Amino acid sequence: MAKDLNTTGRWLKRLTQGLADPQDRKELVVMLRDATDRGLIDSDALTMLEGVLEVGDLQVRDIMVPRAQMVFVRRHEPAARILPVVVESGHSRFPVMDEDRDDIVGILLAKDLLRLTAAAARERFDIREYMRPAVFVPESKRLNVLLKEFRRSRNHMAIVVDEYGGVSGLCTIEDVIEQIVGEIDDEFDVEDEHNIRRDAERQFTVRGVTRIEEFNAYFGAQLSEQEGVDTVAGLLMKQLGRLARRGETAHIDGFEFRVLRADHRRIDTLRVVAPHDVLPPPEERPAGGTS
Repeated sequence: MAKDLNTTGRWLKRLTQGLADPQDRKELVVMLRDATDRGLIDSDALTMLEGVLEVGDLQVRDIMVPRAQMVFVRRHEPAARILPVVVESGHSRFPVMDEDRDDIVGILLAKDLLRLTAAAARERFDIREYMRPAVFVPESKRLNVLLKEFRRSRNHMAIVVDEYGGVSGLCTIEDVIEQIVGEIDDEFDVEDEHNIRRDAERQFTVRGVTRIEEFNAYFGAQLSEQEGVDTVAGLLMKQLGRLARRGETAHIDGFEFRVLRADHRRIDTLRVVAPHDVLPPPEERPAGGTS
């Protein structure tokens, strides 16, 4: 233990060597960046340290999925209507709403629905047997406080409410953690060597950084490059006039673009549904890689 403490002390001494004690957070960030330039910490560690500092300033409203973009199921719907929603969205947790959209009665976990693979189970489906309690938090709650509550309660999703008690969105533990460590890869991520992945006959997963010329070459499309815009994500933001949020959909030249992954800085991944007249052949593969 003494050896570990000595090692830590030497590391801190190296980190602060030649620098005065930081007087505020801005100076602390400058010190950390200087340490990165001197090779004391790597860039990934710097990103996480800056994320930790930022989480204390952010509120739930800054990162939540807004109410209009929430994927939910209705309390009185049969299994035959709920299962397609679960499969299509790719999410793991779903708010369960009653008739009123402000009345959320529980959370449904996709993994709990595995029992419905049997036809008999679907016939006697009662959502009350599957629902878990919903957790509600105010829009103003700090992210570092919410993260502590997630860890303590082992909940992974919270319903966000406004000052009047109405539902304004939802927030997951992954949303909070990504503010610290950056994007977490999941099944929506495209392989490193490709910017475009074909998932079904007319459905594709496309990286936001895909250049418009690469997109056009792959699909035989004619999306136009605009001033200051050369990527698919940039084109979508130009169309909307702002940074798109996860779940939002836009239509451009017959293509449907749905945001699968995004944060408050960028659009990471899109689901694209192509029109029949520009559909690439089945053997077609994207020629470009990451930009």
